[in-house]
Amino acid sequence: MKSRRKSSNAPESSPSGPKPGTLYLCATPIGNLQDITLRALSTLRGVAWIAAEDTRRTLKLLNHFEIAAPLISVHEHNEEQRAAELVERLRRGEDGALVSDAGTPLLSDPGFLLVQRAIEEGIPIVPLPGPSALLAALIVSGLPPYPFYFGGFLPRKSAARARLLKGLADLDATLVFYEAPHRLADTLEEACAALGDRRAAVARELTKVHEEVKRGTLSQLAADYRERPPRGECVLVIEGTGDKSGAKQDRPADDEIIAHLEKALASGLTKKEAIAKVASLLGIGRNEVYRKSLELDASRQ
Repeated sequence: MKSRRKSSNAPESSPSGPKPGTLYLCATPIGNLQDITLRALSTLRGVAWIAAEDTRRTLKLLNHFEIAAPLISVHEHNEEQRAAELVERLRRGEDGALVSDAGTPLLSDPGFLLVQRAIEEGIPIVPLPGPSALLAALIVSGLPPYPFYFGGFLPRKSAARARLLKGLADLDATLVFYEAPHRLADTLEEACAALGDRRAAVARELTKVHEEVKRGTLSQLAADYRERPPRGECVLVIEGTGDKSGAKQDRPADDEIIAHLEKALASGLTKKEAIAKVASLLGIGRNEVYRKSLELDASRQ
C-alpha cells in the first residue's frame, strides 16, 4: 500500500470529497549529494509524485538514493497546464513534491504558478529548506549578508543588463545575481560602469569538486575572468551602497552632500580626495558622492 505523508495543517475532509493532499517544496543539492536533508529524503520516498523542471537530472538524484516516485515535468513552457493537472491531483488527496534541478524551488526556477494555484484551492503547502546557491554565495562572499537583493539571472542583452544595474545603483543592500559563465566578464564590466568599482565576489561551482570563490573589486574580477574565462555555474555578489561600516544611518540630504563637497574642494583637496573625505564623513558610498560631484560640476558650467 502506498504511504502518504500528511500535513498537520491540512483542512478536514468535507462530505463531498477526501482531504486534499500536501504540496511539499523540497530543496535539493546544488552539487554535493550529501547536502540533501534527511527530511527531504523521507518526504520524497512518501509522496505520490515529484514535479521537476528537468526530469532527467532529478532522476539521477532519485536513483542515487533509491527513490522510485513517478516524475512529472514542470517547465516554463508547460507550467500553466501542469499546475492545473497537479492541483487537481492534490485536491483528490495525493501528496506531491516540487523540486528544483538544484537548490531551492522557485528561485529562478518554475513552480511559482503551481504554488499560487495551490494556495487559491486551499491546498496545504510545506517548505522543506535546504541547499541554496544564493545563500551559500552570500555568506561566503565577505560582504554584508543583510539586507540583500536577489535579482535572479540578469538579462542576456547588454543594454538591458546595464539599465537594470543602473536602477540598483542607490540600493543600500548587497546585490546577488546568477550569471552564465560566458557572460560573466561582460557583466562585471557593465556592473563597474553602472555602479562604480565596488567590492564583489564570484562563487563558482559551489559544493562541487572545482568550487571556487574569488573576491576583489568589479574591475579586478572583470580583468581576471576576461583573461581566464570561467566554467560552470556562477553567483555574483556585489557590495551595496551606503554605510560600509555596517551601521545603518539616515541618508544625508543632497544639499548637505554638496555643501560638504564644496568645503572640501575649497580647502585644496583634489576631487578624488574630496569625494573620499565626504563619503567617510557622512557614512555613505563614494559612488553616491561622486554622482553629486558631477551635479556640482554641471552647476558651475
